Amino acid sequence: IPLGLAATWDLPAIERGAHIAGQEAAADGINWVYSPMVDIARDPRWGRVAEGAGEDPYLGAQIARAMVHGYQGPTNDLTRPDNVMACLKHFALYGAAEAGRDYNTTDMSRQRMYNEYLPPYQAAVAAGVGSVMSSFNDVNGIPATANKWLMTDLLRKQWGFLGFVATDYTAINELEAHGLGDDKKVSELALNAGIDMDMVGEIFLNNLAKNLKEGTVKQADVNQACRRVLEAKYRLGLFQDPYRGVSEARARQVLMQPAFVQAARDIARRSLVLLKNDNQTLPLKNTVNIAVVGPLADRPLDMIGSWSGAGDGKQAISILQGIKNVGGSTIRVAYAHGANVTDDDQLIQRLNEHGGQLDIDPRPADVQIAEAVQAAQNAEIVVAVVGESQGMTGEAASRADLGLPGRQLDLLKALKATGKPLVVVLCNGRPLTLPWENDNASAILETWFSGSQAGNAVADVLFGVYNPSGKITMTFPRAVGQVPIYYNHKSTGRPYAGGLLDKYKSRYLDLPNDPLYFFDFGLSYSTFTYSKPTVSKASIGAGQGLDVAVTVQNTGQRDGEEVVQLYLRDVVGSSTRPVQELKGFQKVLLKAGESRPVTFHLNPDDLRFYNDDLQWVAEPGEFEVMTGGNSRDVQKTSFILTK
Repeated sequence: IPLGLAATWDLPAIERGAHIAGQEAAADGINWVYSPMVDIARDPRWGRVAEGAGEDPYLGAQIARAMVHGYQGPTNDLTRPDNVMACLKHFALYGAAEAGRDYNTTDMSRQRMYNEYLPPYQAAVAAGVGSVMSSFNDVNGIPATANKWLMTDLLRKQWGFLGFVATDYTAINELEAHGLGDDKKVSELALNAGIDMDMVGEIFLNNLAKNLKEGTVKQADVNQACRRVLEAKYRLGLFQDPYRGVSEARARQVLMQPAFVQAARDIARRSLVLLKNDNQTLPLKNTVNIAVVGPLADRPLDMIGSWSGAGDGKQAISILQGIKNVGGSTIRVAYAHGANVTDDDQLIQRLNEHGGQLDIDPRPADVQIAEAVQAAQNAEIVVAVVGESQGMTGEAASRADLGLPGRQLDLLKALKATGKPLVVVLCNGRPLTLPWENDNASAILETWFSGSQAGNAVADVLFGVYNPSGKITMTFPRAVGQVPIYYNHKSTGRPYAGGLLDKYKSRYLDLPNDPLYFFDFGLSYSTFTYSKPTVSKASIGAGQGLDVAVTVQNTGQRDGEEVVQLYLRDVVGSSTRPVQELKGFQKVLLKAGESRPVTFHLNPDDLRFYNDDLQWVAEPGEFEVMTGGNSRDVQKTSFILTK
C-alpha cells in the first residue's frame, strides 16, 4: 500500500514501483490510473490513510513527483505504450476530514492550507500530472466539486495545470446531499467550477443541454471541458490506436514477469519497519521450532490490501508460506489461527458486502486461543501475525477504535503468558494504538499490507536475509484521544516540558503528550551514529542558499541502510511556526564500520513559508538546523538569514 511505500523513504524504489504498476496496467488495456493519492493525513481513524504518504508535506511532495514520473515517464511522453496517465487525487484536503470520518467536512485557514496540505498537490502538477480528481468533502463550506477557487483559480490560474479534472464517483450527484440544489443546479455549479468529466453520475449527460438552453453555463465552457478530455486521449495516442497495442500475448508477457515479482519483494521489504527489538530477538537465528499464529498469518488475499481491484489472492504469498519458503528445511513450523480479526456479526456482514472474503473461524474464541497457546508451548519462539483485514482500511473504513480488533489482544496476552519470546508482526493500513504490545512483545515488525510478495519479504527480515530500513511516515498515537497527532506541530504559549506537577501547561491529565512511535521512527539490525552538523555559512542574505554537512557511521556488525534526515526550525517568525520541518533526506547504504559524509543543500525556498497575508516569504532571523536518523534523536547547529 502507498503508506508502506512511503515508509521506504526510497524515491527511486517508489518511482520504479509506480512504473511497474503502469506497465502492467497498460498491458491489460488500462491507460488511465486513479493514482497517486497525495492527501496529507494526520488522523489515523480515517481509513484512506493507507492510500497516501502520511503526514509530512515535504515528503509527500517528493513522493507525489516520483509517482507521477513513474506512471507517465520522466518526460511525460504518454505515447509510449508502457506509460499511463496519472490522476492526482483527491483535490483537495480530503485527508483533513473532521473526526477522521470519510466524506466529512474540512475547514481550515488558507495559511494552513498553503503551508501544510497543498504542497503535494502542487508538486504533482509541477511534475506534469495529466489529470486531477476532485474530492468528496467540502472545503470551508463549498464542496470541492463545486469549488471554483480550488478548481480554477488555484489549480489552473495559480499553478498552471493544463490537464482535465474528473470528479470522484458520483460527486456531482452528491452536491444535492450537500444542499446545493437539484440536478440541474449542481450540473451548472460543477461545470462553472472547472469540472470537465462527471464520473458515473450522468448529471452532465442529463442536464448540460438544459443548462445551455437556460444560459446558466456557456457553450465555450462546455467546449473547453470536452477539449481537455479529447486532448488527454490524443496525448495517449488513442486516436491512432484505441487499444494501444493491447493483446492477450502482451498481457501474458508483461504481467507478473520474474523481474516484476522480484521488484515487488525488494520494494516490500524496504517498506517494513522494525518498531521494537528487545535483546536482539530478531533476526531469528539458530531457531528450529517456530509457532506462527494469528488470523492474518495465512491470508494471502489480505496481503494485497485495500483498493487492489480484482487482486488474485492466489498470486500473493502469505506470511506463513514466506516463513516456510525462507526458513526451508532447517525449521519446523506449527500454525494456529488463534483468533478472528473480528467476531462482530454486523461488522463481518459489512466487510463482506462488496466482495470481501473474511476468514472467520466458527469455533469459540477461547478454543482458538487455546489451540494457539498449545502451539506456542511446543515452540522456541512465537510469531503472531495480527492487525486488520484488507476491508478494515481504505474508503468508507473509518474506525473510532485504533486498537487491534476482535480478540487479537487477548490472543497476544495468552501467548505472552507462555513465557516464550513473542514477535508481533502487524498487517494493517493505518497507525494503531499498541501500548500493551509495545510493553510486552519481544519484537514488533510493522509490515503494512505489503503486496503480492508480502510473505517472502517479511520472512527475509525475520530471518535476517534483509536488514530492515523502513521508517514510519505517520505518527502512531498512544491512544485515540491524541489524534490528530503529528510531528511538525506548532508550539503553544504554555508548552509542556515534562514536569510531573506542571499544571497550567498544554498537556493531558491521563497520558503523556508524546506519541507511542513518532514520525520517521524505525529500527535496524545495525546501529548508526551522527556527527554534529556543520553549515557552509554562518549567515546568508536574501535569495542565498547554503550546505549542511553531517558524517554518519554504521557502528553495527552488519551492513545497513540509514535514512539521514535534515530538519529546520524558524526560531522567530511573524506567525507561529512548526517546532521542526523536514527539509531533506537521503537513504544511504553503509557497510559495517563505514563512515560517510552526507551533504544537503538548502535553497532559498526551503526557508520560505506563506505568511498571514499568503505571501511566500523568508523572514530574517535565526534558523535552527537538525540532523539525525529521526526527528527526535538529532544534533543541532544554526545560521542567520539577514535582510
